[in-house]
Amino acid sequence: MTRPTMTSLVLVGLLLTTACGTSIQPGQRGLYWRPFSQGLSNETLKDGFYWQAPWNSIYHYDVRWQSFTEDIDALSADDLQVSIKAAIILRPIPEELYFLAQEMGPDFYPRIVKPQFMATVRSVVSGYNMVTVPEKSAEIASIIQAVVVEKLKGRHLEIHSIALSDVDFPPIVLRAIEQKQAKEQEKEQKEFELTIATKDAEIARTRAKGEGDSIRIRAEGEAEGNRIRAAGQAKAQETISQTLTPAYLRYKLYDSPNSKMILLPDQLKAPILINPGEPPSEGRREPIP
Repeated sequence: MTRPTMTSLVLVGLLLTTACGTSIQPGQRGLYWRPFSQGLSNETLKDGFYWQAPWNSIYHYDVRWQSFTEDIDALSADDLQVSIKAAIILRPIPEELYFLAQEMGPDFYPRIVKPQFMATVRSVVSGYNMVTVPEKSAEIASIIQAVVVEKLKGRHLEIHSIALSDVDFPPIVLRAIEQKQAKEQEKEQKEFELTIATKDAEIARTRAKGEGDSIRIRAEGEAEGNRIRAAGQAKAQETISQTLTPAYLRYKLYDSPNSKMILLPDQLKAPILINPGEPPSEGRREPIP
């Protein structure tokens, strides 16, 4: 056999091998399709290489988790438009590929899942006011997931999660929100200033009351001191008055070194003149005749 003949046989063999076999990649499953015998096989093929007749084929299904993202326009409870970017993560159930192929086929997402997913997002968002959608996105996503799982029950699909990745508002709505926030901040600032002014006034009143109480207490103390001193002085005067007898006064007059003794007859009704400028005699007393 000549060399060209052998080369041709090898090429024909490779072509036949390629045409009569297919590979299933990791993360995929397959189903045999035999149109001239049993039709679609219910046996799920795992990853690997499989021989097949040229008139048969193998359908491939990706059973890994797949993410699908949709831009959805929805109306909120206050009739304002909200643009939401929602993502759903799902996969076919490997053990139920035969039923999935029979009922929906490999294009299950655009035909079945997508309409249900978008309708559920719009329905759930319509129960929330526009400004609350971003802060409650996790709650909304949880409700959407529960509804979608219920609607797709028995569809041979497994839902992993649903998330709202982005929420946008129309420009006119954004401007209205910014103006509202500015007004609220201004109101809060005014309330804060009013609170500070009220506290300052209360502090001033308390300080004035304290100063007034201090002055009153000091005045009452001074008045009480004056009263006590006056009472003491009055007591002292009373005591002195009781001790100032005529005999004691005469004794003090006689006892003083500067005093002069004047003897006058009784019942004398005449003025007595004494020279106030004359110095008293030291150490003696001279009676005046």
